[in-house]
Amino acid sequence: MKKFILAVAALFMAASMVSAQDMAEATEQYNNGATALSTKNYTGALEYFQKALEMGTAIGEEADEIVANCKEVIPGVILQIAKNHIKEGQYTEAEAQIAAAVKAAEEYGNEEVLADAKELAPQMWLRMGSDALKIKDYAGAAEGFLKSYQLDTTNANTALKLGQVLASLGKKEEALTYFQHAIWNGEEEDANKQISNMFLKEANIAFKAKKLEDAVDAALKANSYAENATAYLIAGQASQKLNKNSNAIEYFEKYLELKPDASNASAITFTIGALYQGMKNNAKALEFYQKVENDAKFGAQAKELIKALSK
Repeated sequence: MKKFILAVAALFMAASMVSAQDMAEATEQYNNGATALSTKNYTGALEYFQKALEMGTAIGEEADEIVANCKEVIPGVILQIAKNHIKEGQYTEAEAQIAAAVKAAEEYGNEEVLADAKELAPQMWLRMGSDALKIKDYAGAAEGFLKSYQLDTTNANTALKLGQVLASLGKKEEALTYFQHAIWNGEEEDANKQISNMFLKEANIAFKAKKLEDAVDAALKANSYAENATAYLIAGQASQKLNKNSNAIEYFEKYLELKPDASNASAITFTIGALYQGMKNNAKALEFYQKVENDAKFGAQAKELIKALSK
């Protein structure tokens, strides 16, 4: 019996020595993590803290403080690693680390890091899209902006950027969808301007291709979202070629109303006069010819026409 008691006592002492040694090692791992953290060696710090957490958990109650401290710091360290990947443009790696930070924050109850990680994710993809846009990688920009918007569907600016790059890729219907999202989120004026510009480009392409009806339709769509002098000019020129002179006059007059100091203002004014004359509206023809009778280029011809129409 006495030998059994002595054996139990020896076993207890050995267990205590092992526990003390393990505690010292866990503490050392934690301190190494803190040192690495102070030098911004986040990857190294994470390895030390995770090892300290593993050892502390195995030790039990004696290491509760180490375990608690590790759980508090680990999510933030992971998130910082993600931020470093973002700075280097390593978005796939950053995405994995953000997911790991979210998982650790949820597991360890770190609400602050959890909120920061969820906020960082859409910002990361927005940055990716912006970086791609700088080098005119529109497909990459669209990917980044789409991923960002899917994570934060209240960001009107992201929806606007996504619409712009989709328009540049010729994906009109998709672009319209996200411009509409931008409008719903408060960017109505800017989104309408972008839609107008998209249809203006379409009108210009159609006009150059001599698809005159299409050019007029696209120009009018552009102006239905945001008035644009160039859209009225294209609509006027296309209508004139289609012999729809009353329409041409209407659009040319709107062009001059919006852009009275345009370099071609005298030419358009003279054209309006000629169109009115062709429609036998001599009073209006005179009105427009008189506006350019002192013009260096059109003045002489305008004066002759004024004289002829005044008889």
